[in-house]
Parts: sequence; structure tokens; C-alpha cells
Amino acid sequence: MSKSGDAPVTAGGVESAIDAFRRGRPVCVHDAADREGETDIIYPAGAVTPEAVAHMRNDAGGLVCVALSAAVADAFELPYVREVLEHPAAHDGELAYGDRSSFSLTVNHHDTHTGITDEDRSLTIRALADAAADPGGTDFAGTFHAPGHVHLLRAAPGLLADREGHTEMAVALANAADLPPAAVVCEMLDDETGGALPPAAARAYAERNDIPYVEGASIVERFG
Repeated sequence: MSKSGDAPVTAGGVESAIDAFRRGRPVCVHDAADREGETDIIYPAGAVTPEAVAHMRNDAGGLVCVALSAAVADAFELPYVREVLEHPAAHDGELAYGDRSSFSLTVNHHDTHTGITDEDRSLTIRALADAAADPGGTDFAGTFHAPGHVHLLRAAPGLLADREGHTEMAVALANAADLPPAAVVCEMLDDETGGALPPAAARAYAERNDIPYVEGASIVERFG
């Protein structure tokens, strides 16, 4: 049985990924060998159920984050953590692969208990999608509190024209699918090595589970 749903999706291609997003289905996106060299499982935030959180925990194993457009982040006054963190360990956000971190706050929905369970995180994530759909009508501080268990990512203002990360690719897919600019990303890790799951293994996983697999270069070419 497919872990991503009942109806199969033909793996591969940006259009397949957009179609999957429209249907609330996940996609697998490999950024680039000379960047992170990682494949992320990416969901439209509004479709993230407790089962989807469990899917990412068990089949990906990385950090479950919600990517938001710059406009949404600005509406909620969500900073880059690197700009507000006052601690000796803080640095300028430069990463080993030459890019800058997109991390913002961590949040929980006010109605969660611990915030970390599949139920709690899915509640927070879906509420973030609702907030992204109507920033002007959302009381962010009245809906969420920080710190929490869902990591927020700020997409670059020009998306892929400014930064070619999973954060920007995820928001670009949501935009193309006419969904709120909020998407969940989670890195796929290799159980044997502890490193990033190799692209060939990620592609094979996607094919076994009827999930579109897309190379980041195709997304950059289409939306950059």
C-alpha cells in the first residue's frame, strides 16, 4: 500500500509535483548535488494530518519545518532567527554550503498539549496554512505561541530568483498549485549511514510509494 494515499501519481516532473500538491499529496525534491545534496519530502501545509507527520518522522527522519512566503512572514512579523538571537553562539547564518539559514521562530498552536505529538504538530501546521491563506484576518499571537515544536522558515522575497533552497521550492510549488504559501519540508536521511539519503535511493523510494520525485534544477528552471 502506498503511504501517500490511495490514488497513484506518476513519479517525476514538475507538473506531476504541482498536481500532487493540488490533491494534498507529498512530493520528493532533491535540491542539488553542489548544495545540500538532500531530498526532502514536501507536503502542502493544509493537507498535513497526523498520519502525514508520522510519514515524515518514519520515512524521512529529518526536521519537520513549515516554509512560509516572505509576504506572510512579514505580515506576522516573523524574523530570521539570526537577526534577533542574542547569544554568544549566534552567528551570521552562513551555512557550510554557502547559503544563509532561513530559520525563523518555532511555534505551537495554543490548543496543543506538549506540541510534539503527531496530532499536535499537524494541528499547528494546518493552522499555519489557514493563517497563510488570510494573513490580514489572523491574530498570529492569539493563535500560536513561541517557542514551540514546529520550525518556521522564511522564504526569500524573490523565491528562487534569490535563493535555491527547499524552502523556496516548496513555496513555489504551493503558489503554482493555487494553495496558501505554506508548505512542510522534511529531509530524508539514510538509516545506514546517518547522512542524507542518496538521490537514487530517494527516487526509488518515491517510485515505490507513487510520489513524484523532482530534481531541484527542474523547479528552478520552471519558476526561477
